[in-house]
Amino acid sequence: MGLLALAIAPGIAICLFIYFKDKYNREPLGLLIGSFLMGILSILPAIIIQIALTKPIERIMGEGVLYTAVFSYLIVALSEEGSKFLGVRLLPYRRKAFDDPFDGIIYSVMVSMGFATLENVMYVLQHGVGTGILRMFLSVPAHATFGVLMGYHIGLAKFVPARKQVYMFLAIFWPVVFHGTFDFFLFVGNTWMHFAGAVISFIVAVKLSLKLIRRKQDMSQEHFVNIDTLNKEGHDVL
Repeated sequence: MGLLALAIAPGIAICLFIYFKDKYNREPLGLLIGSFLMGILSILPAIIIQIALTKPIERIMGEGVLYTAVFSYLIVALSEEGSKFLGVRLLPYRRKAFDDPFDGIIYSVMVSMGFATLENVMYVLQHGVGTGILRMFLSVPAHATFGVLMGYHIGLAKFVPARKQVYMFLAIFWPVVFHGTFDFFLFVGNTWMHFAGAVISFIVAVKLSLKLIRRKQDMSQEHFVNIDTLNKEGHDVL
């Protein structure tokens, strides 16, 4: 029971953190929970893709740095971030509640935390407390940063329709770049330098994510100020 709590706690804590960052238009609880559950389900296509591709590509390429790069970026990162992206598009993106520039970040992080929580449960139950503590401060928050990068661009796609396709591409591209880089350093070797490379990429992603959260909060504030202004003007005319 203790291991399970250790595995679940980081994802829930990050969900609460991002929820309270939404200052101007809180999202419906049911849709937030649904997005989290969609993230849990999204782990299935990622696992299927990884199982289907890993051995065949390894046989073709053999072991080495190039294979590790392909495995990290194209097999793991792309399958996982692509599955999360579909989870966001299939559920919250289509709902009326997605009516605020900040909502892309909210829902993408919820989906990402559903994915990361189930993944974390599997790792922690298999490898124990040490793995749980390490992943609490590294892997699970890393998934959250990928979710912020994804959600920032999905939000832009929703509210800047003229550039929708560009932003949708970036919503997958940047999470894959950071996710792949993080995994590459962990997979390519087991020295402290490799671990440091993963940590540095994580820190960069965290700083960028916090910057994007603040930027989207400003956009959200401006969005609702404009709506209030229009409503007041309409009321004055009437």
